[in-house]
Amino acid sequence: MSAEPVTAAVERMRRGFASGRTRGLEWRLEQLRNLVRLLDEQEDEVAAALAEDLGRSKQEAWFGDIASTRGEAVYAIKHLRGWMKKQRQPLSVIQYPGSAWIQYEPLGVVLIIGPWNYPVVLTLGPLIAALAAGNCAVIKPSELAPATSALLAELVPKYFDTDAVAVVEGGADVTQELLAQGFDHAIFTGGTEVGKKIMAAAAPTLTPVTLELGGKSPVIVTADADLDVVARRLSWVKFMNSGQTCIAPDYVLADHRIRDRLVDKIVERIGEFERDGSADGRRIVNERQFDRLAGYLEKTRGTVAVGGRSTRSSLSIEPTVVIDPDPKEPLMQEEIFGPILPILSYESLDDAITFVNGRSKPLAAYFFSGSAAVQQHLVDEIPSGGAVINHIAMHYLVPQLPFGGVGASGMGAYHGRWGFEALSHRKAVLKKTFRPDLRLIYPPYTDFAMKIMRKVF
Repeated sequence: MSAEPVTAAVERMRRGFASGRTRGLEWRLEQLRNLVRLLDEQEDEVAAALAEDLGRSKQEAWFGDIASTRGEAVYAIKHLRGWMKKQRQPLSVIQYPGSAWIQYEPLGVVLIIGPWNYPVVLTLGPLIAALAAGNCAVIKPSELAPATSALLAELVPKYFDTDAVAVVEGGADVTQELLAQGFDHAIFTGGTEVGKKIMAAAAPTLTPVTLELGGKSPVIVTADADLDVVARRLSWVKFMNSGQTCIAPDYVLADHRIRDRLVDKIVERIGEFERDGSADGRRIVNERQFDRLAGYLEKTRGTVAVGGRSTRSSLSIEPTVVIDPDPKEPLMQEEIFGPILPILSYESLDDAITFVNGRSKPLAAYFFSGSAAVQQHLVDEIPSGGAVINHIAMHYLVPQLPFGGVGASGMGAYHGRWGFEALSHRKAVLKKTFRPDLRLIYPPYTDFAMKIMRKVF
């Protein structure tokens, strides 16, 4: 796409916002209800596009992209009126008579740069926050999920106010052209290296950014954990979408006393979950990603407990468990983002904490333990964007919780009220009366006036 249609789309959104149409409650609710209607009416088409782009089953498409997006929108519809209310604030005695409040105002035009791995929920999810806050939005879907991108370009004009929401398709050059236009906020979901480029491109126009990145999200399993439950939950989420999930568990640290038993149970669960034949290979998005993952398996010094085979012609890799890889090899240094699960053992909990904290702060951390004290200790000692105790990735489905990273795993957060606030301007308002209007606070100041003010202020 040339610069001209990009500029035209952005200008249309700016005119739409300037019209004031997006500020009212009813407009916002209408757009959110239209989003729910889109998902209800177009579920089969969305699932088909996800299958074409990612080889995803209809069931995984519903769980990973459709149901979670719909739930987020329904939650926003239910609570939006309360979010928009002014928040009265107390005043100190010296400010009386007067009143103070915070009111939330839309920022303007928001840019949403979607990823390829969950191209619906991670594109429409930020749109929910943008619309709830009363903004206009430009959506740039990922070119690596072309069927989904084309479907969004087709459906968005049918369901949303066309002067408030636009889709602009294209590659990295289009993203750069969009950022050059200047936005009131930009949301990007993707890898850390690309996140750096997004932030750099946003800097010349001082566009604030929310970056949802990735990292090596760890799992720590203590000796008293229920290993059957751990194996089920870990295997299910890890290999969903071929492991191409930003909050997927990246590696497991298991107590040395139960490590082998846990591995056996995970291997068993993989076999159980993949009985439909998908164990022959989980599809990877493109050749570059396939070669990267296959390279990890070729270079690993660990022992492959299950899987390990890959087929380049179909871009497929078996669900694979690798025991005791070298902590310095690429598999343990780079975010995996694929169907490979390294499992290592630890001698003491302090060793596990030190191992995790020796790496960049992850987007999520997962702790399986039967001890409340140990659970809290791990949450307190390991910095991460979010944490889940005795499950994997479920915090993403809770709109009452902010979702975001820390350090290299991202900045800013959204979901629920947190998304509404992230894409709103929190305006502070102080209201005063004309009287009283004490003369002593104005210059020239006498010694008596200064004595009084020192006591009062």
